Amino acid sequence: MNSYELNAVQEMKKWQRKMQRKPSVINNLSKKVQVKLNSYIPEKVHQAVTATIKQMVKAVLFGAEFTTGNRAVFETLEAREAVVNEKISFYKKTASAEGGITGAGGILLGLADFPILLGLKLKMLFEIASVYGYSVKDFRERLYILHIFQITFSSQQHRRDIFEQMKDWRFKYTQVPEDINQFDWRNFQQEYRDYIDIAKLAQLIPGIGAVVGIIVNYRLIDQLGETAKNAYRMRYADEQTL
Repeated sequence: MNSYELNAVQEMKKWQRKMQRKPSVINNLSKKVQVKLNSYIPEKVHQAVTATIKQMVKAVLFGAEFTTGNRAVFETLEAREAVVNEKISFYKKTASAEGGITGAGGILLGLADFPILLGLKLKMLFEIASVYGYSVKDFRERLYILHIFQITFSSQQHRRDIFEQMKDWRFKYTQVPEDINQFDWRNFQQEYRDYIDIAKLAQLIPGIGAVVGIIVNYRLIDQLGETAKNAYRMRYADEQTL
């Protein structure tokens, strides 16, 4: 490995330790509050939200395939990640602008931000996967993308669980079920909602919604981009040992 790759692996190992960290007292307290609040929501509402998010994500997962280029070929990890950084920068600016527009438009446009931002996040992950050389036409690669999404926007305990599923992916790859309906959509939507609810609710407040939308969307995309880089670095480092 050259100096860039060694530095990338060190950053990745630091990220791995963060993903495996035990939940803090504040993490546990926050999760208990969210669970309690969710218990007040009728089961029919949970089912409806789960079904809606499932259909939204499936639409993006199977639609982005046709708008994502072929797998890229690069001679070095540094050249590959230069392109990845450009894509993350583009999506941060796009999501930030979208958040500002919907945040300034009041509650109705603020609600529209949810599916738009979700689509931007998943589309970015598709493009990043392609740059790292993985075919998004393969369902199992799409499942890995959903793991990246979950590990970014989840409680610390759920994050640890998802990280265990992502480790040694080259061995688990052949064991992944090929039916997307077997995916745990309930946990997916609930963890995601719980993670971003407070920030996105502030976007609906008149007068500050636009500013909140710009800042929050920028940070969420930035966070997702960094997670994606380290998730694919983990596979890169794993493959280098073969």
